[in-house]
Amino acid sequence: MRFEPNTALRAGMMVLAASAGLIFAGSAPAKADLRICNATQNLVGVAIGYRASAGWISEGWWHIDGSSCKTLIEGPLQSRYYYLYAEDASRGGRWEGETQMCVADKEFKIVGVNDCFARGFQRAGFQEHDTGEQENWMVQLTDGPATNGTAVTGAANP
Repeated sequence: MRFEPNTALRAGMMVLAASAGLIFAGSAPAKADLRICNATQNLVGVAIGYRASAGWISEGWWHIDGSSCKTLIEGPLQSRYYYLYAEDASRGGRWEGETQMCVADKEFKIVGVNDCFARGFQRAGFQEHDTGEQENWMVQLTDGPATNGTAVTGAANP
């Protein structure tokens, strides 16, 4: 599905990170992964982008129900930078950023970020997330703007 932009609902992103290696007294170490949580009440479609040995990759769609989380990449993160784009299936709002990558209407895994239209894809603006040296990362999609004027909060997996 392709949703039209709704500037009133358009949202940005922000991430809060915590060390992947933190171990709390009496608990097991955190599982390393990339996890997206949907703090809204609506179904959200999510696409990610990253750099791999084959070049730039964008892939999606993961459908995340309201008030739930989904692991998109299991295991230790291999890239420092991950890119996220999401669409609200009910209201048409978007969580987007400046980095342009290719997306498709249905499930996709696209190598390369150039000539999206010529190759039969659309373009979308993905938000960059610098995971530093973390092995795991979590992003939380929210309805309203965060304190810095963007509208996504996040946290790494505990």
